[in-house]
Order: sequence, then C-alpha cells, then structure tokens
Amino acid sequence: MKRKHFFHEEDSHPVQLTSADIILRQQLEYSISRYFYEGCDRNLQDLLSNCRWYVTTHLSTLTLVIECPDQVTNWRVLQNLVRMARLLCQIVSNAKIRVCPPKSQGMPFEMRVDELSVYQDLA
Repeated sequence: MKRKHFFHEEDSHPVQLTSADIILRQQLEYSISRYFYEGCDRNLQDLLSNCRWYVTTHLSTLTLVIECPDQVTNWRVLQNLVRMARLLCQIVSNAKIRVCPPKSQGMPFEMRVDELSVYQDLA
C-alpha cells in the first residue's frame, strides 16, 4: 500500500541555511544576550564580565555558554546558576546553560532551564 504525503517537498526544512537565516539567527542570539545581561543584577554582571560568555543556537535549542578563566570563577558561576537560569527562562523557556571550566580542569556542566525545579533547593 502506497502512503500519501500531505505536504509538498518545498514545505520541508531547507537542507542548508541561507545567509538571511544565519543573519537572523545571529540577531536573535545578540538580542537574547542583551536582554539576559540587562536582567542580571550588578553582581551577576560583574561575574559574567570575568568570563567569556555568549548565546548560541544549535538544533533549535538556545544555549548560554559561559567559559570560566579559572576554578574560582567557575565555582562562583555554578553557585549562581539557578539565578541565571531563572532569568534566562523568563526570556526563552527552551534553553540550557553550559558552564565550561578552564581547559583540562574538568568537564562542562549543563542544565536545561526547564529543569529548574530540580535545582530550587540549591538557590
């Protein structure tokens, strides 16, 4: 029995992103970064300014990546992860945060903002 498809080939996702798609994604990531940073209090802004951080999108999941320069900063970022996740969740409900320690000093820690209830007691 032959199956009927109810969508046309042109309705499927494009195989390759166009330059317009890439520019729009970059603008979205920039805007979310700005809203997130502006929503942080001064202490979180200072903490983030000690790190390399950015927002990226991969497979439709937005990720806030925080690369820490040293173990002390990494620990401070992890201690403030729930606060940052709450802020990010107000902007994008389907997102995650990846905290990267200095190279060769451990594995990155990742949490989804929709898992926030698991971490509530840690805040």
